Amino acid sequence: METKTYKISNDAIHLKEIKEAAAVIREGGLVAFPTETVYGLGADALRPEAARQIYQAKGRPSDNPLIVHISRFEDLERVAREIPKQAVRLADAFWPGPLTMIVHKNTSVPYATTGGLDTVAVRMPSHPVALALIQESGCLIAAPSANLSGRPSPTLAAHVAEDLAGRIPLILDGGEVGIGIESTIVDLTEEIPMILRPGYITKEMLEKVLGKVSVDPGILDPDALEKPKAPGMKYRHYAPKAELTIVEGAQDAVVAQINSLTKALQETGKRVGVIGTDETAAAYCGDLILSIGAREDEDAIARHLYRILREFDEAEMDVIYSESFAALGIGQAVMNRLLKAAGHQVLVV
Repeated sequence: METKTYKISNDAIHLKEIKEAAAVIREGGLVAFPTETVYGLGADALRPEAARQIYQAKGRPSDNPLIVHISRFEDLERVAREIPKQAVRLADAFWPGPLTMIVHKNTSVPYATTGGLDTVAVRMPSHPVALALIQESGCLIAAPSANLSGRPSPTLAAHVAEDLAGRIPLILDGGEVGIGIESTIVDLTEEIPMILRPGYITKEMLEKVLGKVSVDPGILDPDALEKPKAPGMKYRHYAPKAELTIVEGAQDAVVAQINSLTKALQETGKRVGVIGTDETAAAYCGDLILSIGAREDEDAIARHLYRILREFDEAEMDVIYSESFAALGIGQAVMNRLLKAAGHQVLVV
């Protein structure tokens, strides 16, 4: 299959490329497109055969639910059995934007989209290209990240092409995304709303709207899950090809430990990559040292994470060491992704 890529501006709603992409969606095909979080791989959410194409193209386990993307709050009625009052309040505060809500599904949503669950994950993206595609297609679009399953999520169209060229017909290239990590997922089917995946919308932000909000313990112990209620809960995600270890502790101790491990591996011929920060990168001795940003700039750290993991793949590193980050605010989302990428392999010094 030939994969076409169209560069497209944010003022996209009337462009012929959007119309062509929308036709692909309506006909049951796949289109990769930018959102404000990461690039998504979209198909008609209400057609089971279209959802199955997503799983096939990504090599994604079929019990890993997809997120349904909508362009109007009223579209939630097309997929939800009922709309909780909490959903209305959250939508008023955060939609369009990087927040996914889980509600009970109605019969129009196929189990192929929900991973066999009686709940459905829904969000309204804020990226103008994503909204234009949904509106022009007339469909609700199921879209996980547009990468091979388990790989770092794509923040550039080039990342999509690297993983999916020849597997999908069309990529809409809207440039680099703004946030760089996936949406926060909150489950509204629980008595107390529960965060199933941390993201840019933090627990503190949600609590200002809803009151008490809990965090699913499966975020910390994914092996305890039998069936994931949200994307990314059960399976290893975001992983580079090299083995990744997170080193946690005081800054000087972390630098010393990573350098000691790096030198030992280099003596055996291994190529070692290091994820540092603007404050520490110059102190490391790896074969490829990449700064993820300044520690006080959490937004930049989140935005750069997946790109950096892919750069280590391009440089063919054998082993990667990363500093740890404070699990507060958006830092919790960064650590969630790093832990999954490392298979929860953490060295405390």
